[in-house]
Amino acid sequence: MWTIYLKELLELVRDRRTFFFTVFVPVFAMPLIFAGFGFLTSSMFKQASTAGMAYAVFGKEHAPQLAERLAQEKGFNEIVLASPDEIKAAIAADRIKFALVIPDGMTARLAQQQQGVIQLHYNSAATIDLTRKRVATILDEHNRGVREQALSALNLSKEQLAFALDPIKLEDHSTANQREQMGAVIGGMLPYILLMVCLMAAMYPAIDTGAGEKERGTLETLLLAPVSRSAIVLAKFLMLFTVGLTSALLMIVSVGGLLYFFGHMIGGSLVQMARAIGPLDLAMVALMLVPTSAIFAAILLSISVYAKSYKEAAGLISPLIIVTILPSLVALLPGVELNWRWAMVPLTNVALAMKELVKGTMDYSMFSVILLSSTLTAGLLLAICRWWFNREQVLFRN
Repeated sequence: MWTIYLKELLELVRDRRTFFFTVFVPVFAMPLIFAGFGFLTSSMFKQASTAGMAYAVFGKEHAPQLAERLAQEKGFNEIVLASPDEIKAAIAADRIKFALVIPDGMTARLAQQQQGVIQLHYNSAATIDLTRKRVATILDEHNRGVREQALSALNLSKEQLAFALDPIKLEDHSTANQREQMGAVIGGMLPYILLMVCLMAAMYPAIDTGAGEKERGTLETLLLAPVSRSAIVLAKFLMLFTVGLTSALLMIVSVGGLLYFFGHMIGGSLVQMARAIGPLDLAMVALMLVPTSAIFAAILLSISVYAKSYKEAAGLISPLIIVTILPSLVALLPGVELNWRWAMVPLTNVALAMKELVKGTMDYSMFSVILLSSTLTAGLLLAICRWWFNREQVLFRN
């Protein structure tokens, strides 16, 4: 068995394409891609929130204080349009980002303590709407000033004025520390990335060790060797298990090192969170990857053994990516928290536990249940793979 295992690993190392997808991509390429994406996202958000914004205002004479506030706002540049009919075309041509239309009688309505309405024209077809947010911030400040001016005639004290503006003020006192807040976001993505690495790293070796040997005609030679089929299955399974687990562990090391040494370029809070994750948490993440890698190795080997060709194996394995994504997405749904029931659901339990570990709120009493349920699932899938490999109609499909 160990001879076959070493033979499979040697063939993997010699195959440059498979070695590239197994080692180079998870260890070097993916961490750099995620780091670059994080840096780009942070830079783009910062740039978008302070970027210059051209606008047009119609009816400035009806709200001169608001018009003056917009003119004094940093990054806002007023563009003169002939009439409101040009607004849509100007926004489409990117001459302006938004336009305000102030109706007649606005000053009179405010003087009579009646609510006024201003039309905001902008393109709302954006995933993250920063235009309306920036305009609403300026309008909120202006509204507060108008309220203070209207209430000052009542000769209210500072405390009475605060009550009139906001009778009840909500004061936030979050019980979550910075690690929990950051971990809720990053911890939800970490399982998805690691599970995908376990799957993708073992995918090409799995196709080659089953369907590839069928195409090359070497499977028959291996079956004639004085080795039991159980040993053959176990050797191929261990090779895929080794590849998937090693790639995931190397990626943890590379991403951790990247955050530890270069996290300040993406965000200082990431560095603090990376340093807050202790050796025990990292060890638990690594332990949970062991049965997870075994689950993927057993499934991939079963599919590859069933396939008649390399092309068919690739087609059968591709939908498995969706199956991997869904349990990870379940962990991001609101109301789904790690408990004894979810701790027994394969893959989802690992995703939830990794999120809790990154947040620093892990209930360690559930760790044994997660490992046990995942290990039993991997053992059952390996037994099915062993039974699958013994069927001649599967091995030699026409």
